[in-house]
Amino acid sequence: MTNYIAIIHKDADSDYGVSFPDFPGCITAAATLDEAREMAREALEFHIQGMLEDGDGMPAPSTLDAVMASPDFVTGVAFMVSAPVREKATRVQITLYPSVLAQIDAAAAERQISRSAFLADAALKQV
Repeated sequence: MTNYIAIIHKDADSDYGVSFPDFPGCITAAATLDEAREMAREALEFHIQGMLEDGDGMPAPSTLDAVMASPDFVTGVAFMVSAPVREKATRVQITLYPSVLAQIDAAAAERQISRSAFLADAALKQV
């Protein structure tokens, strides 16, 4: 999962509006705050799915400082939205010492994730 910043806007006479600085054009609105949060997740998921189907790459998540420096978002309230990025997985073969593999498996089991998810997460923290 990747977390992106969403900005919620609310005028006195309007519904809650949500936009995503990293995804121009990805917006949604709802009558309540809870609905807006749920709609934001769905809108981001749908937007990302369309981008992946079109062969577009995913933007790196912006920092909160960068987002709030923009005059377009300074009056909104930021919150995080998790969106699964559903790329097609590629099978790879690697060679590890059995003791290293045992440590990886133990750490993955402790976190209740797969070996692949653990290795991907560890690798992404290094890039």
